[in-house]
Amino acid sequence: MTLQAGTAVKLQVAREKAPYGYFLTDGSQDVLLHYTEVVGTVKQGEQIEVYLFHDTEDRLAATMRRPRLLLGETALLEVTDIHPRFGCFLDIGIGRNLLLPFRELPDLPELRPQVGDKLYVLLDHDKQGRMLGRLAGEQGLAELVFHAPESWKNQWMEARVYKPLQDGTFVIVEGGVLGFGAFGMIHASERTHLLRVGEVVKVRVTHVREDGRVNLSMKPLKQIGRDEDAERLLEVLRQREGGGMSYSDQTPADIITKRFGISKAAFKRALGKLMKEGLVYQKENWTYLKPEAGAEKGLEAKADKGPEEA
Repeated sequence: MTLQAGTAVKLQVAREKAPYGYFLTDGSQDVLLHYTEVVGTVKQGEQIEVYLFHDTEDRLAATMRRPRLLLGETALLEVTDIHPRFGCFLDIGIGRNLLLPFRELPDLPELRPQVGDKLYVLLDHDKQGRMLGRLAGEQGLAELVFHAPESWKNQWMEARVYKPLQDGTFVIVEGGVLGFGAFGMIHASERTHLLRVGEVVKVRVTHVREDGRVNLSMKPLKQIGRDEDAERLLEVLRQREGGGMSYSDQTPADIITKRFGISKAAFKRALGKLMKEGLVYQKENWTYLKPEAGAEKGLEAKADKGPEEA
């Protein structure tokens, strides 16, 4: 049997070597169980189960601590540190962190994880047989997810990003105690901002597919979103002296998105709602709060008189 890092094996306690620890053997190869890696008591000649890893000097060593994953397994691991040249270091439960190299991470810095994020990681080896983390893809996650139920439709859930792309974000929608959750995808048009790998986000289930995957959105239903956007625009107008703002349904879409964080279509829906309710009017590509609308909140609107509708 070849001893490999990342595996749990039973070895015999061959001898004690102060001040280091105990040497364990499988009959052909010895590894050191350092005193700091002992859990409970160890007696010479007994068989004990240990987890193998490489120490700081790249020597195969053993620990009696319980790891969070074994070689070939996938687990959710927390980012404990980020090295500017090597990559992310992950907590695997044995006191020695696991490296997730930069080549495993997205090219865009804003899509990379932060300290404290948790990532779906597969435990693998590098060319020298040392433990190495790799971001888990669909193949590695497929056996750990379940089909989403139809009852999820229109529900708000929490999801964790496992593959961030500019045109869409792939996530695992958390499913309580049932495995990791269900596969989901947030199209770029349904995001409110770019999402990094490992980020947890609130999402609304828009569609449950036949294969058990779900389509998701970070945005509320249009009617609810329209009402919320309308309230935001109304608050902006109420806070401005004169009750006016230099934005209207003629304002370019990029300016609307930059100023309000919503699409031009959402802006026009919210504006249309306010105009229909008689709260605002437009004049010369400006939008004004009607004096009586401002007075309802105890504000003295100073808007110029203009047409009731534009």
